[in-house]
Amino acid sequence: MSVRTVDWAHGRVTVQSLGGMLGPVVFRVGGREVRPMYAAPWVDTPEAEGMTGIMKGLRGEWPCVPFGMEGPKPGVVAAWQGFDAQETGLPEDAGPHGESSNLEWTFTDGAAGEIAMICDYPVTHPIERLERVVRPDPEGPALDLTLRVLARRDCLLPIGLHPTFRLPEADGMAMLEPGPYREIRSFPATVEPGATLFAPDRVFQSLAEVPGVNGGTVDVSRMPRPEGFEELLQIVGASGQFALWNRAEGYRVHLTWNAGHYPSQLLWMSNRGRKEAPWSGRHLALGTEPICAAFDLGTAISAGGNPIALSGVATAHAFRAGEPFETKYRISVSAA
Repeated sequence: MSVRTVDWAHGRVTVQSLGGMLGPVVFRVGGREVRPMYAAPWVDTPEAEGMTGIMKGLRGEWPCVPFGMEGPKPGVVAAWQGFDAQETGLPEDAGPHGESSNLEWTFTDGAAGEIAMICDYPVTHPIERLERVVRPDPEGPALDLTLRVLARRDCLLPIGLHPTFRLPEADGMAMLEPGPYREIRSFPATVEPGATLFAPDRVFQSLAEVPGVNGGTVDVSRMPRPEGFEELLQIVGASGQFALWNRAEGYRVHLTWNAGHYPSQLLWMSNRGRKEAPWSGRHLALGTEPICAAFDLGTAISAGGNPIALSGVATAHAFRAGEPFETKYRISVSAA
């Protein structure tokens, strides 16, 4: 695994070849440095030796094509299965969130002051290549990112971006601030046995009132929470705007994206719920993931007649051979 780093007047950004992952990132705001991007507690330690793929260097932000986990979903409620869930032809051993998340990317010659890289897919895959550019904004503490996807065959795949932010240790000291949206849905299965907080497969309107697995509602508009849990929520009909206000450290990190390309946002709430190694009850992070997908349920469900797709919100992108797909997004920081 190799890395490239760029310094600019408002910060420093590093990108690693494994997964094309962004991080660490330092933004200079108001005369001080802030580090909003997450890194798993085992990365860059002897604990990571022997790990492979996404887990070895899990950090920051990266693109996912296809988005989700391939293979059968026996624990998912019936309403999300049984419709045209035909074979996808995609390898189930590619790892979580597709080849792009688990392969080594190749750094290329980009313009001055930016980091450019490519990820070539196996010749049997319908996707040929991903191209990625990370460009610091010379005018402020922000990164502009571009993803270009080239398909070798027509295909219908879930896609996503995977920004993941660091949370403060103290309960309730991070505020989640999504832009306008249509609705929120809870995961239609158990995310992590023994670490469930939400009632499955519910539709509701507010992060402050999520239906609880034991009745009542749960407020996850402020994190972390004292109980350990591992959960997923999908913000459906998202506007392409999200901010995380770290009240403990006095900054906001902002994420903006093209909602026409990614009409939902998946919130991965990892709140010390996973007890097995290497998570070990210590993992604390918030994934704020723009997606065109049905949760992380994989290609068969996302490309089929799942409830989100039937409601009129796309959960898979139609790639055409010879027609590159390009999307742009931005991560920035402001004082708060």
